[in-house]
Amino acid sequence: MTQEIREIIRKHANLPVDVGSLSDEADLWVAGMTSYSSVDVTLALEARFQVEFPETMLLPDTFFRSVSGIRSALIELGAEACM
Repeated sequence: MTQEIREIIRKHANLPVDVGSLSDEADLWVAGMTSYSSVDVTLALEARFQVEFPETMLLPDTFFRSVSGIRSALIELGAEACM
């Protein structure tokens, strides 16, 4: 799952750094994530993992802070069952 999240970030976040160089806990906003690119990442994650993120998860301080945060949110929504 982590590799798929990283691939989606690579394709949709338009980060100025290689996502492969970031740890799972690295702050994606500090790495260059914008609110616009976070929408693209969200839509790609929802399509790939067949989930819908509730608004409460779509806060920059929680959900999109890191790869591990995104993974935790997906697991919480039952995305692991889709794999």
